[in-house]
Order: sequence, then structure tokens, then C-alpha cells
Amino acid sequence: MQASTDSAAISSLLGRFSEPETLKMAKLGRELRAQGIDVIDLSLGEPDFDTPTHIKEAAKKAIDDNWSHYTPVAGFLDLREAVCTKLKRDNNLDYKPENIVVSTGAKQSLANIILAVVDQGDEVIIPAPFWVTYSELVKIAGGVPVIVSTSMESGFKITPEQLKAAITDRSKLFLFSSPCNPSGAVYTKAELEALKEVFVANPSILIISDEIYEYINFVGAHESIAQFSDIKDRVIIVNGLSKGFAMTGYRLGYTASNTTIAKAMEKLQGQFTSGTNSITQKAAVVALTADLKPTFEMTEEFARRRKRVMELIAGIPGWKCAEPTGAFYVFPDISSYFGKSDGTNAINDADDLCMYLLNVAHVSTVTGRAFGSPECIRLSFANSLPKIEAAYERIKAALAKLK
Repeated sequence: MQASTDSAAISSLLGRFSEPETLKMAKLGRELRAQGIDVIDLSLGEPDFDTPTHIKEAAKKAIDDNWSHYTPVAGFLDLREAVCTKLKRDNNLDYKPENIVVSTGAKQSLANIILAVVDQGDEVIIPAPFWVTYSELVKIAGGVPVIVSTSMESGFKITPEQLKAAITDRSKLFLFSSPCNPSGAVYTKAELEALKEVFVANPSILIISDEIYEYINFVGAHESIAQFSDIKDRVIIVNGLSKGFAMTGYRLGYTASNTTIAKAMEKLQGQFTSGTNSITQKAAVVALTADLKPTFEMTEEFARRRKRVMELIAGIPGWKCAEPTGAFYVFPDISSYFGKSDGTNAINDADDLCMYLLNVAHVSTVTGRAFGSPECIRLSFANSLPKIEAAYERIKAALAKLK
């Protein structure tokens, strides 16, 4: 008997969450390119740099040295030691290898944590704007995302008062990123300390600190909320190689947490993917312990692009945009275009504007609705400056047609 192919054959789990808008826009852009249309991609968060040579050489050596077998679920010991070395060197944080779990990308790290600690009905507090996958992973786990809206005026950062107001007896987890995707907001030590005091008063709440953009910081040293000893045991740091080392395709993320949570994540991962790619792990040891000069050179280039992008946005009527202090995105408020039309395309919301820019300007962006801020759109500057300048020229011309 032939299996049913209608919707009844699909698990109800798939109805709990949405496809990532970032990947959806990238896919639509590829479809237009396949038709011969020149689309400039400002949608994906992927550095346009090659992996530094010394890291590639380490990967080649790992192949030649026959590191080709199954790996420990939590990661090779030398890599977990390298993560501990990095956390001490860069963040003055003390961890041991048993606190570290290595995964196939920071996205899997986040999934591991949320599935390990969130039960049906547990509330997870997430400041908006937030990375698109946060809320969807919570839904997959059966939890309830509690979205706390921030504003451009507050620097897109949650305040202690907002955090206090969001806490209920069902609150299990607080989930945020610094530097933030999509807003580029970077929390200062004082701001983190103020949030920390709220967590001290609410000892049952765990904290996920997504620090994947740590090195792409335009305002000074990175500050981790794990630095505060009175809550460190409740903080789970998420980090990885994709952004700071231009290693998106290598797929490696890691977490640092207390051992109870680390063992729980390891148990989960053992049933999903087992250990992370062996070659990537050996390359990661070098990435995390070698000279960071190539990483900081990338950040310097992102800083140059940020400066130019802010100049370009200043020339677009109706857009309001705060200068990002980290990551490689701008997140302008484009709501002044809602209600406008070019006679064929009506712009009712940010989704409409993104599709208009894709189909008319041939520039891919991402709707702010996906990040919890429906009045904004996200544009990456992880692309070459000539392409960025061409993209904004097209955007400005397309917007001029809207009345």
C-alpha cells in the first residue's frame, strides 16, 4: 500500500514553528539568479572572507594525519581544552573540559540547551529584536516564548525593569545575544550587571548568552554575563567559529555551562548527531589558540563598511537607523513606507517591502517581523563594499517609485 503524501502524514511538530526568514530570502534570491537576474545578497549573515590560511592548513594536516573516525560526542579533549584556553584568554573565565560541549554549529548548541532545559509550558524570556531561530526552538521544545520589545531609543537592549516585569512563576530561561543579531547592540558591563541583579533575585532562571559575534565588536572589549560569579553557574555561553573565523561551512559551535547541563546536552546530542566533524575539530583547535590577527583584520574591514553603510542610509528618505556597535547588520525602521505603492506593488508591512526590494531592486533583505520587530528590516554588510554601494543605489531608486 502506498504511503499517504498528504498533510495528515506530517507530524504536528512541523506546525509549531516557521522556516527561518533568513534562509527563505536566500532561497528566493537563488531562484532569481537561476533566471539570470543579478541579485545582490544583503540577507545572509555570512562573512565574505575566506578562512584564514593557518586554519585551512590545520584542516589539511588533519586529513593527512587520518583524523577520519568517529569523534567523542562532546568533542575531542584537546578541542575542549582549547575552548577553555580561549575563554580564559579572551574573557577571563575559568572552565574545565567537562563544562564544554562541541556541536555541529552554534545553532545545534542552542537546540541542545533548549531541549535539555525547557519543559512543556516553560516560559523563555527573549528581548526583541532577536535572532529568528530563538523563538522557534522554544516552540519546538514545547515552551512559550515571552517576547519583550525593545526600541531604537533604548539601543535595542532590555532594561532591568522590563526583565522584572516579564518574569512569572513559569519563567525558566532568559535568551539573548551580545553583540546582537539583528540590531548590532552590544551590552556594556554595567548593563549586564544591572540585569544580573534581577537574576540574583530570581535564582530559578537560567541564562543563555549567545556570544557568536564576540569578535565583531566596534566599541571595545567584549563583556560576558558569565563574568559575574554569583550567577555564572546558571549561564550557558554559546559561541562558535562561523562569524569570527569565516568558517560558516565548517559547522562548529560550543557551549560552556555547569556540568549537569553539559551532560544533559551531551546525552541529547548522542541521539541526534553524535560527535562533530573530526577535521573541523582539529582546525578549530588552531583557530581558537593561534594568533587572532586575521580575525581582527576582518573586524576592521567590517568597521569600514559600517561607516559607509551609515552614510548610505542617511541618504534614504524616511529610514531611521541606529549605528550598530557590533555584528555586521543594520536594522533600520522603514515603517514610513507602509501604505505606499508604485501603482502595482502595495507596501503594507516590512514583508511587502522586502519582497518589493527583491523583485524590483533585486536586493535581498530580511523582514524585521522575523526578528520580533515588524517595523524594521535587516540588511547585512557582510558583502564587498562595491556590491553594498550598488545595492543601496538600487534600493534608493526603487523606494523613490513608492508614493
